[in-house]
Amino acid sequence: MTTMRATDEQKNVARAFVAARAEKTPLTVYPGVVPRTMADAYAIQDAAIALDGRPIGGWKVGRIAPDLVDRYGGNRLTGPIFADEIIDAGDGHVPAMGVYAGGFVAAEAEVLLCFGEVAEQDYDIDSVRTCITEIRTGIEIASSPFAGINAHGPAVTASDYGNNKGLVLGPPITDWRTIDLIGMPVEFLIDGVCVGAATMATMLDGPFGSALFLIRTLRERGIAIPPGTWLSAGAITGVHEIAAGQRADARFGGTISVACTVAHL
Repeated sequence: MTTMRATDEQKNVARAFVAARAEKTPLTVYPGVVPRTMADAYAIQDAAIALDGRPIGGWKVGRIAPDLVDRYGGNRLTGPIFADEIIDAGDGHVPAMGVYAGGFVAAEAEVLLCFGEVAEQDYDIDSVRTCITEIRTGIEIASSPFAGINAHGPAVTASDYGNNKGLVLGPPITDWRTIDLIGMPVEFLIDGVCVGAATMATMLDGPFGSALFLIRTLRERGIAIPPGTWLSAGAITGVHEIAAGQRADARFGGTISVACTVAHL
């Protein structure tokens, strides 16, 4: 991927998404020229981040469908998670997470990796673990004013913050360095009904592969990863559409739980 400065057309798309999010206005069509490459998507995303102005507290990583990998030059995408939309629910309370009425809304069970110092070295799947100081359970909230965001390919998804609208930090996985993290069973429930169950083996090369991808991708874009940055490492049980008023519960290893509800902004 080659990074590029946003064109005027791409800046217009970024302005439209930032305005739609701020004004909570649904978008029935993509607001401009559709990005064809991930470089195009990240140019729009970077322009939107600059316009938005809020500090970033983390990044989400999502999977690109196998049949689109060759076309888009990779198997993952990323988007920012703003610090004011990261909610700590590690004490067991159930936060209400805001989503866009008339837009796309989903929730996902994810493991959340906290970065410590990220050095200038080239990491691999093993050494990248030295960058991680903590792992917590969590739920990513995916929401965009554009209801069709996931129906037009990963570049469109990435162009609007990767379809992120918040992160729920659940309890920690304290023994992540010694257990079989990849084999941990995970369940996701909506209003008490299980809608997905899997392990992290579904996540390509797992959460540390997501960390490696993020470091490399943000370096290409000239973006640093400060200590304390969270990584929402990818959907484990799937992307589960959810409606305002419903409750989501993610269960990890049969013993750790995190929950939230969703509500229209």
